[in-house]
Amino acid sequence: NPNFCEYMAPSLDARQDIVVVEVPKLGKEAAQSAIKEWGQPKSKITHVVFCTTSGVDMPGADYQLTKLLGLRPSVKRLMMYQQGCFAGGTVLRLAKDLAENNKGARVLVVCSEITVVTFRGPNETHLDSLVGQALFGDGAAAIIVGSDPIGAEKPLFQLVSAAQTLAPDSSGAIDGHLREVGLTFHLLKDVPSIVSKNIEKCLSEAFQPLGISDWNSIFWIAHPGGPAILDQVEDKLGLKPEKLRATRHVLSEYGNMSSACVLFILDEMRKTSSNDGLGTTGEGL
Repeated sequence: NPNFCEYMAPSLDARQDIVVVEVPKLGKEAAQSAIKEWGQPKSKITHVVFCTTSGVDMPGADYQLTKLLGLRPSVKRLMMYQQGCFAGGTVLRLAKDLAENNKGARVLVVCSEITVVTFRGPNETHLDSLVGQALFGDGAAAIIVGSDPIGAEKPLFQLVSAAQTLAPDSSGAIDGHLREVGLTFHLLKDVPSIVSKNIEKCLSEAFQPLGISDWNSIFWIAHPGGPAILDQVEDKLGLKPEKLRATRHVLSEYGNMSSACVLFILDEMRKTSSNDGLGTTGEGL
């Protein structure tokens, strides 16, 4: 479609026709891989959390995924649209809450992103849009979250605590709007400095109840918003280079896949630990 490449040309219908079909299909591939590794029958899945920033639809990608996978009709579904880059951490927080408050729950989390909804040609007066085109990529990932694992299950990570906050003076730093031209993104050039200025306060509030204040004593799964953000966070917190190694690897190999990135980095980190012959995930022991 030539309108995809022309800056701000009407093209939403054509983009929607693609994503409403392909986002659930891409999510299905990731979900099947996660279920296979989990090793339990899919009938044991009690909840589905599906997240995408790529388009909106009714009854939703969660409904389509449930049919594609052949899950039980009674599976409890939650669909998250247009959450952007913070969605990867958010889906884990929601899955943790669901698993801990529903005995025996097994929550299938799926993040699926296709950049056709945001792709467009460059424009000299909107360089922030061009930055987004260079950084973003397609991808899907899935994970199964539960509490009280049975013997046949082999948990890879433990979700100990989850927190969320608003960074002061960040309004308008990152905006996304669904228009006739598709999904438009606008990024302020000082996003990296806004993140780095607020990161330590946010971390202190989240980790104080756990008695953690040494940021090099924990492993890092940081959403890779872009190299400049990672550089400033690393510098501000005095992180050792290896702390963001998995994050930087995913960014360099796949780009910023919005909601799917956090799950990709979890996978990269546990694979690295295994390849290094370590006995635990995270950075391994």
